[in-house]
Amino acid sequence: MWEKLWDVFLDASLDTLKTLPFLLAVYILIEYIEHKSADKLGRTLRKMGPFGSVGGALLGSIPQCGFSAAASNLYAGRLVTMGTLIAVYISTSDEAIPLMIQEPDFAPMIWKLILVKIGIAMAAGILTDICIKLFIRKKEEEPFKELCADCDCEHHGILHSALHHTIHIIIFIFAINLLLGCVMEFAGEQTVEKLMMTNSWVQPLIAGVIGFIPNCGASVVLTKLYTEGVVSFGALVAGLSTGAGVGLLILFKTNKNIKQNIIIMGILYGAAVTSGLLIQAFS
Repeated sequence: MWEKLWDVFLDASLDTLKTLPFLLAVYILIEYIEHKSADKLGRTLRKMGPFGSVGGALLGSIPQCGFSAAASNLYAGRLVTMGTLIAVYISTSDEAIPLMIQEPDFAPMIWKLILVKIGIAMAAGILTDICIKLFIRKKEEEPFKELCADCDCEHHGILHSALHHTIHIIIFIFAINLLLGCVMEFAGEQTVEKLMMTNSWVQPLIAGVIGFIPNCGASVVLTKLYTEGVVSFGALVAGLSTGAGVGLLILFKTNKNIKQNIIIMGILYGAAVTSGLLIQAFS
């Protein structure tokens, strides 16, 4: 047993270390984009008005950690619409893109993932704003004065932030590699497939719930399971569409209307699961 555990530990360590240089390079690029353009993206989104859902879907697809948090604050201040916020949340892919880039067999799927999520985000955001305009009477609300994104990244340099994110993700990747390795070794691949309802239409529903976990762990788990062939592309899309990173945490902190926040989560889940089921059915 101990020999098997040691083998699993070594395999998990080697697999994790292989990703370290590549992830660091990717996060340096991402942090450069975020430090140089995050404020401009936020201002652009505010100026888009009725086209905010389109802009939110496009801007949210840029792989940076702070944009969903910034969008939550903009919505709390009533500077963007609910549809725009939902579009940002759905198009955000968090850690999935850096993880898929370093997998040669799955790198070509990145553009498919991004474009599918942008399409879902635009549709969900536009429909949300239309429904609100048609069926809900608009009320005047005072904007919140404090629109801080609760992110300390801007106070540090690009390399510091990139190292911080890389180490954070590497720890998650190692833990997940170790856990999956132990499960595969001692329980077997079939057990994992049963737990995740592999080849079942229910899988996107499960993935959509996992996506709500408010940190990068959810997207890391879903992406790893996808590359291992345990979850389908439709389930991956469903899980990543509900995975708004820390955006939902910031929303519940800054937007005091709890009922409204729950409605937003319901729309996210409905759009994500419906899209995931359709993709799974026709792929």
